[in-house]
Amino acid sequence: MGFSRREFAKRSALAGAGVALTGSVGALASAPGALAAEPDAAAGPAGPGRLGYGPLRPDPAGLLALPAGFSYRVVTRTGVTRLESGESTPSNHDGTAAFAGPRGRTLLVNNHELKGPRPGWKHPVPLAEGLVYDPAAAGGCTVVEVAGHGEHVAEWVGIAGTSTNCAGGSTPWGTWLTCEETEDRAGQNGMTKDHGYVFEVDPHDRRANRAPKPVKALGRYAHEAVVVDPGRGHLYLTEDAAGPNGLFYRWTPPRGFRHGRGRLRTLADDAGVLQAFKCFDSGGRFVDDLSRAARVGTVYGVDWADVPDRDARSVPVRKQFAAGAVTRARKLEGMWWGDGGAYVVSSFAREESPVQHDGQVWFYDPRRRTLTLKVLLGVNKDPGRDGAFDGPDNITVSPYGGLVIAEDGEGVQHLFGALDDGRTYPIARNELNIGTPQKPEFGEFTGVTFSPDGRTLFANIQEPGIMLAITGPWRRQGRRES
Repeated sequence: MGFSRREFAKRSALAGAGVALTGSVGALASAPGALAAEPDAAAGPAGPGRLGYGPLRPDPAGLLALPAGFSYRVVTRTGVTRLESGESTPSNHDGTAAFAGPRGRTLLVNNHELKGPRPGWKHPVPLAEGLVYDPAAAGGCTVVEVAGHGEHVAEWVGIAGTSTNCAGGSTPWGTWLTCEETEDRAGQNGMTKDHGYVFEVDPHDRRANRAPKPVKALGRYAHEAVVVDPGRGHLYLTEDAAGPNGLFYRWTPPRGFRHGRGRLRTLADDAGVLQAFKCFDSGGRFVDDLSRAARVGTVYGVDWADVPDRDARSVPVRKQFAAGAVTRARKLEGMWWGDGGAYVVSSFAREESPVQHDGQVWFYDPRRRTLTLKVLLGVNKDPGRDGAFDGPDNITVSPYGGLVIAEDGEGVQHLFGALDDGRTYPIARNELNIGTPQKPEFGEFTGVTFSPDGRTLFANIQEPGIMLAITGPWRRQGRRES
């Protein structure tokens, strides 16, 4: 149960003589209104105490620019690599997680964000026997087995017949939750079943994935990402939607429920409690949209409002709330559990939102029931300029400190790091032009995740569909020169 606005305001006042709990907490990115913090490493090569790994060096192969000393390997590529069953690796790579596999290998579950009917895609997820939810849908997941630092061993279907599989999330018990970013119902857009659900995929046990069943208790809406609170058992979920903007959700399991492999699919459709968040500032004032936050370090108190009809039988979930009942945000995207809470991304806000920006990363602390703005990227007025970051999307907590963020903005696309002290730095740049020389276009980065041993960073380029394994002299970030 959330604490009251009055209680939050009282705590805020005690925190510092009229300071509204802003500017005193660690920030992970640039100052408000800036495009991004200028990387210290841009002036020269990386060394002890320097931020990042030095400037990005152009790739002679025209695929991925990396700092000196780093290299990459193509793990899968649509139209080139093959599944065990013989078909091409499906296209539109998205959310990914890495799990420790047998014999020291790594298993990667890879979403394929394919919306709508199968005939619209050249390389849909194959309809593997026993693993199909809706035979009309093109999306799903594959499981990729790699050895060493990304050497491709095998790839197979984890689930098929789902739609618009976006960010998703891993579980503490070693499975993947794949999220459908759609609200299509049976009979719409060629579908034969309702969509907009979460499904569980087990990378270790192929038999566990047979006869896919949606976890309807988590609601039907345009799901983006999900994380699990390993201590309390809550699931947190983001919604990527507009008209009106989407919501941030919490699912509380029913009393006596114990998480574990395959347990979510045993739940009744109405099991537990699904709620949407409602924020208020240190003065107890309701916050209608997260874009209102103008300063890194802004802290909001959080309450939760019950979802009336989680299966959205007649009205989409986000439209079931009256004005003032919930807080909204545009493009709620990737999430990652770390540091005792959930990092949550809002990719951008435009005219549909009260205030425009080109990216936010928030941290939800379930113990304090607070939401803190960690990253704020001002509107990027020159997206074609290298070094200006915008449009954060998928995200992971780095074993070397801070965050690694996949960029889905306009113009140049990067992987970049962000630290607690307000500095950011580039890790990689997509150099594969899928447009024309006159109008270059670069696919977004997705699925950023480290191998279980922390030595390999995996990431995808969504179009044309490439999974990459990046290795190099990783080291702890965040130390300043004395």
